[in-house]
Amino acid sequence: MSTIPYVLEFGMGMDLHGGDCTKAACRAVLDALRHSSLPLLREIRERGGITLVDVTVAVPDPASVDLEVVKADLPNGTVTVQAVSGGLHVPGSDTLIGWAAITVSAQYGED
Repeated sequence: MSTIPYVLEFGMGMDLHGGDCTKAACRAVLDALRHSSLPLLREIRERGGITLVDVTVAVPDPASVDLEVVKADLPNGTVTVQAVSGGLHVPGSDTLIGWAAITVSAQYGED
C-alpha cells in the first residue's frame, strides 16, 4: 500500500492552573485542528482511501498523558497518538505548555 502525506499542522496548548499534561496535550491538538479545514478528507474516502492521522504531543511528563483522551479529540481517520518529552513547565508555577504535531496522510490500496 502507498501512503501519501498531505498535511502537517502544529498547535500549542496550556494547562494554566493544574499541571495536567493530558489537558495541555488536548488543547495543543485542538489548536492545531483549528488551523485546518481539510475538504480533501472526503475525496480520500470517495477514492477508497484511508485517512491516517498521526499525532505527536510534547509535554514535560509524557508518561502522564492519557493517549485515549487525546485521541478522542480527533474527528476523522485512523488515529495514532504518542507522547514525547518536551513542552515547558513554567518555573515557579503549575502552568504547563504542550505542543502537538499532526500529520494527515492518505493510504490507498495495492499499487
